[in-house]
Amino acid sequence: MTNDLAIFLRKAVTGRFGRIGLALVAGIAAALAHPPFGVLPGLLAYPLLMILAERSGSVRGALWMGWLAGFGYFGVGCWWVAEAFLVNPAQAWMAPFAASLLPAGIGLFWGLATALYRRAAPMGPGRVIVFGALFALAEWLRGHVLTGFPWNPAGASWSAGSAGSQFAAVGGVYGLGFVTVTAVSALGALAMAGPRKARAGIAIAGVTALAALVIGGGLRLAGAEVRPTGTLVRIVQADVQQESKWTPEAYRSIVDRYVNLTGRQGAALPDVVVWPEGALPASFNDVFAPGAPDGEAIARAVRPGQTLLAGFARAAPREEGGSLYYNSLVALTDEGASGLRVVAVYDKHRLVPFGEYLPLGRLMGALGVRSLVHMPADFSPGPRPAPISPPGVPSVQPLICYESLYPGFTPGSTGRPDWIVNISNDAWFGATSGPLQHLNLASYRAIETGLPVVRATPTGVSAMIDPWGRVVRDQRLDAGESGVIDAYLPQPVGITPYGRFGDLLFWLMVLVGLLPSLPALWHRFQGRT
Repeated sequence: MTNDLAIFLRKAVTGRFGRIGLALVAGIAAALAHPPFGVLPGLLAYPLLMILAERSGSVRGALWMGWLAGFGYFGVGCWWVAEAFLVNPAQAWMAPFAASLLPAGIGLFWGLATALYRRAAPMGPGRVIVFGALFALAEWLRGHVLTGFPWNPAGASWSAGSAGSQFAAVGGVYGLGFVTVTAVSALGALAMAGPRKARAGIAIAGVTALAALVIGGGLRLAGAEVRPTGTLVRIVQADVQQESKWTPEAYRSIVDRYVNLTGRQGAALPDVVVWPEGALPASFNDVFAPGAPDGEAIARAVRPGQTLLAGFARAAPREEGGSLYYNSLVALTDEGASGLRVVAVYDKHRLVPFGEYLPLGRLMGALGVRSLVHMPADFSPGPRPAPISPPGVPSVQPLICYESLYPGFTPGSTGRPDWIVNISNDAWFGATSGPLQHLNLASYRAIETGLPVVRATPTGVSAMIDPWGRVVRDQRLDAGESGVIDAYLPQPVGITPYGRFGDLLFWLMVLVGLLPSLPALWHRFQGRT
């Protein structure tokens, strides 16, 4: 059986079109391992990609294999970005370009990994860990270069809250990706040349590592008991579709929905009410201008002693004149007769290119892309994320939309908050796989930090997430649902290793993983001199 597999792969990778087809299949299969698909056998794409890189005739050929696989992976994983351009029919022509250019661009990181592997890989068993290290390094770079786009890193193939995901509490999602890719790539040894026993030993080591990952995570979850705090949180999801926001009639209806859901009677009075990003299609300045009826209606819905956390665009005066615009989370407290008072503001730090600011702004404005931002100018970035402490509310780290993709934005030890609130406007992406994957990625921030995550979106998926990355007892509103979630905030767990040390373990693993490549690189260097 092993010989048949090796013969098949040799034939497939020697033909040009066979290699192209296998590379694309590898990328698509790896993407299908992610939620909402959950086809974990798709992880076998990584050993296939390793073999394709090895059998390439040159470094350039290996780069081509990696790029093709990356294009397939991000094509499946990120096709939903086209949905944002379909909200406005006048912009629909840009949808195919968005759905193809994004995978083409970020697929280069996979090409970088396979090209470096083809250049540096040693002979023998060490090549597997070198492949895992270089791939993990490329994933880390993808999440950081030019502000990064860390959508669906390999580690997030495990559904958040599952046994396989729990290693993120130790090594973060990038460390989990290193372990996952290296372990599953060890199965590629069965198709390598060399003694059968040695190849089988490498494959067995990989299976053992995967088993340890799952068993260790299962043991962690076995002792995971959700303990509620005394803070009752109401998450509001009004199910307002993005394309139906921009008329005066729609605006009136949207305000009424949020006001009615906020004031809905429940078994107990919530301490905190959370609205999503961009809940109302109006700026904070307009809604809460003196005497504005909408602000007064919101103030009547928020009860004395309650705190409202809501996402708004807001304008702030610029010293030299004009205004700066921010995408903000505003904390407002009802103080009775004096009405609502702003007690804390968090301004989004990591902005979305083409959604909140326009690279090459004048050119893009001339092409009509400015209307995607729905502001007269680009948003300005806020300071680096830091927790806020509204009166009477446990310290909280806001993460607005895209920011929940980034590990390390929440203090994990010194200055650690009690919870994370993630507000997002996933209405831009409709009933696609995007919001479901965003939920999965945001849930990894809970595992890494040991903190509960409250997630609010206009159209789904809104949820209460426990410190192990699991949705609490079906406290979830999916796409197309309107309502509220009233749930007590779970207690955080103890400081996690990742919270204390960050990516230190990841970098140690990558450095150790690259050690087997040093003799081969030294040999090539000596050959040139």
